[in-house]
Amino acid sequence: MAIVVEHDKRRHEILQKSLEVFTEEGYEDVTFQKIADRCGITRTTLYIYFKNKREIFLWSIKQLTSSMENSLKEIITDHTLSAEQCLRRTLSKIVDVCEENINLFGVLLSYLLQLQKTGGDPGERVRRRIVRFQHLLSTIIIRGQKAGEFKKLQVRVVYELFYGIIQSAIFRLSILSEKKIDDIRDTLNLAVDGILANA
Repeated sequence: MAIVVEHDKRRHEILQKSLEVFTEEGYEDVTFQKIADRCGITRTTLYIYFKNKREIFLWSIKQLTSSMENSLKEIITDHTLSAEQCLRRTLSKIVDVCEENINLFGVLLSYLLQLQKTGGDPGERVRRRIVRFQHLLSTIIIRGQKAGEFKKLQVRVVYELFYGIIQSAIFRLSILSEKKIDDIRDTLNLAVDGILANA
């Protein structure tokens, strides 16, 4: 059992360190050797855990999004919060993660463009990662509607409003190099104000 725990711990460490390498160097410039060097292991050892850099990159992204998802679940399951407070904190947490990972989103865009050039479907990749976030936001919206806090609007339309703002924020932060996080927060708060039942 200890070997499995140690293996999982080492795998987690490799993913964290490799994410740093991808963020610093960009997807195309990262090699298996660079990841192994950063982790203080040989390439042969790295092959025990992962078969190629693409697999490492995808698992690194999955680990990051899973961590974010767990943070959002903690907010959503805090029943001392109203639906409005829950929604505002959830959106704020998403913006925090975007701000902390600005460079990574640029690398992710580069990866998705490369995937598209090779005949892959970047839209399918993105949809797979955001479906849980869509569910979490939808859960808050439905809760708020049932409690009478939010207007009775189509849940999908409300979700798309917030998702569109977040997409725009990621683009502005990572591609346009804007640093106006407060503007993004203000926009999201204005959107929350717009769905309040008493607005």
